[in-house]
Amino acid sequence: MTQHRIYAMSFASVYPHYVNKAEKKERTKSEVDEIIRWLTGYSQKELKAQLDNKTDFETFFAEAPQMNPSRSLIKGVVCGVRVEDVEEPTMREIRYLDKLIDELARGKAMEKILRKE
Repeated sequence: MTQHRIYAMSFASVYPHYVNKAEKKERTKSEVDEIIRWLTGYSQKELKAQLDNKTDFETFFAEAPQMNPSRSLIKGVVCGVRVEDVEEPTMREIRYLDKLIDELARGKAMEKILRKE
């Protein structure tokens, strides 16, 4: 799938997969939402509106109220790609979110996922 096709996908179409991945590992939808809010600065109401509007990934990140500056602390590999090496900005944001959801599903504590330490 090309980057353009990924950006054009609605965030709402991928969101259930994030929730499902977390719930399979005994984590919750509210934890997924907390991660997304931490990363993007959306309120829960704003996040719901983005989901209801079926906003595409590019717009979802472009309209984010406040991308968390601590996201640069997110390191590691997702889908065989080192997230800190992704140069294209929107794809890097997508990979940051993927990495955070992976950490949640692997049982990492929320404080560590949200880079509070």
